[in-house]
Amino acid sequence: MSGIRVEIEKDASGNFFERLSELEWIETNGLGGWASSTVSGAHSRRYHGLLVAATRPPVGRTVLVSKLEETVVLEDARFELGCNRYPGAIHPRGFEHLTAFRRDLFPEFEYQAGAVRLRKTVAAVWGENTTLVIYEVLEAPAKLALELRPFATWRDFHALGPAGQLAQEASFAGDVLRLRLLDSAAAGEVFLRVPGAAFEPVSDWYRRFEYEIERRRGLDFHEDLWTPGVLTRRLRAGERLEVLISTVDPEARSGGELLAAERSRRQALLARAQAGDATTRTLVLAADQFVVRRDPDLRTIIAGYHWFSDWGRDTMIALPGICLATGRDDDAAKILRAFARSTSRGMLPNRFPDHDEEPEYNTVDATLWFFVAIWEYLQATGDDELVGDELLPVLREILEWHDRGTRYGIVIDEDGLLTAGEPGMQLTWMDAKVGDWVVTPRQGKAVEINALWYNALVILGELEQRLGDADIGCELARRAERVHRRFNRLFWNDGAGYLFDVVDGDRFDDALRPNQVFALSLPFPLLPKFKARKVLRVLQNQLVTPLGLRSLSADHPDYHPAYGGDPLSRDGAYHQGTVWGWLLGPFLTALIRYRGEAGKRTARRLHADACRHLSSAGVGTFSEIFDAEPPHAPRGCIAQAWSVGELLRVAATL
Repeated sequence: MSGIRVEIEKDASGNFFERLSELEWIETNGLGGWASSTVSGAHSRRYHGLLVAATRPPVGRTVLVSKLEETVVLEDARFELGCNRYPGAIHPRGFEHLTAFRRDLFPEFEYQAGAVRLRKTVAAVWGENTTLVIYEVLEAPAKLALELRPFATWRDFHALGPAGQLAQEASFAGDVLRLRLLDSAAAGEVFLRVPGAAFEPVSDWYRRFEYEIERRRGLDFHEDLWTPGVLTRRLRAGERLEVLISTVDPEARSGGELLAAERSRRQALLARAQAGDATTRTLVLAADQFVVRRDPDLRTIIAGYHWFSDWGRDTMIALPGICLATGRDDDAAKILRAFARSTSRGMLPNRFPDHDEEPEYNTVDATLWFFVAIWEYLQATGDDELVGDELLPVLREILEWHDRGTRYGIVIDEDGLLTAGEPGMQLTWMDAKVGDWVVTPRQGKAVEINALWYNALVILGELEQRLGDADIGCELARRAERVHRRFNRLFWNDGAGYLFDVVDGDRFDDALRPNQVFALSLPFPLLPKFKARKVLRVLQNQLVTPLGLRSLSADHPDYHPAYGGDPLSRDGAYHQGTVWGWLLGPFLTALIRYRGEAGKRTARRLHADACRHLSSAGVGTFSEIFDAEPPHAPRGCIAQAWSVGELLRVAATL
């Protein structure tokens, strides 16, 4: 069997619990919901839960069942396998019985409880708000009792609340425990199917569960949870119990059959992607977690777990790796259709909010990345019909809007370059904002925006030549050549040997940031080789780390070596030195493009070094960001789509 195995090395210190609590796992369901916690079993985030349902896919995320705590009873001995952090106490201490954790198709836990050896597998079912928990008794000297205590809540995944705010009720019949919020306007019923179980109703509240990562983030970090009682099932060695937790009435549904179907689906993804080695296998399974349903016939990409929804920029950047590199061409087409239908005034949405608000369009680059994603899709599939009939008209309209000017001062300047921005607005991917404070204001002509703009013109010209009007294609080629010349004159910082980050009138921002890498890595690069190699040298010497690129060089006065603290501190460091994993992809592409075989050897080594992170933090996936300085502690989301996508995309070129 393959997959990532976490070594369980017990010691007498408290570090054992803390080490296991720093490792997280997540199972996603293709709707935007999930099951997730730490390897220790103690939740450390408000976002952890055994059934976090997407009530309005892919958003409306609601924590319904927080956890299911297990106790093994063998004769007179009781072994509690659960774990929680309370103020000043860890209870119970089930992590002390944990002997193995492995992440492959699913997360699996093995426990030694006296003479009993038990395996637990957790699986989210694609396409529905359902979590399976499978218990297998591997060894037992006699019949045992497995007690299961569910903890439930009905809350928005961002919110924490004290006990007693809402009234619940429970009923049990036919192996199914039904939990219902008496306020029927909320998320509705939750069902737990436990075949052959007895139920002892003891309604109670457990107070002040403590979530350590929320405390570190300067946020509320205590929660009260309701339990309806205890479910008990007797088992022998070799027997298994299939628990089904769902918003769908599970009567007459088999947890084993659902698990087998989900296993087959994931194995088919691996076969389609031709995932031959363990790293590629892990990345393909990680990529699957981000592809979700927006409408029955459309797809989108969740930007990151646990708190992001789908963002236009992230989706377009991640799409080549998440979908095209894994053989999911049909999903890629459904994603492109979904965003083409969401354009407004020549712009792709920046993000779709968690609730019922209209999409937000405060982005200049998501729309330009759309051109690149379409180009990559066409190269991979040759799908002239989709691109020519459905997408090309949208791209033409986007060009018209950019020529005349659209929201937030986004317009083509008289020199042919794209300028964007208004005071108080953040439009590029460096978009941190606290109140009215835009942390990295990049108003004017940003370097990566104009590299993308050049690519958009070339791509649209090529598409017109192939699928549309050849005369328009020739005119676009002339426009692109003008942008190419102007870009090289305006952005080259001869004294430093790299590109200015932003040019705004007479202001030339010479901060060394990674944004210039896109002038080298996009499908149509802009710099001559000798300049590109100078840029690569500077980036490699000052920004490259084993896990990605720093967002600002260490010699800049605004540089932050670490990301942490309260929201103000975190946002102030977000793009001011913090390492971003996704930027490794374009850097490796540029290495291979401009340094040949030597560059490819370096790229292979850097890629392999980065992929070691797959066994850390969010086990089996790749984090959003890291501290700027060693040991580059992981921060932000434990699973980020463009981090995983870029590792997959570039792997195909190594």
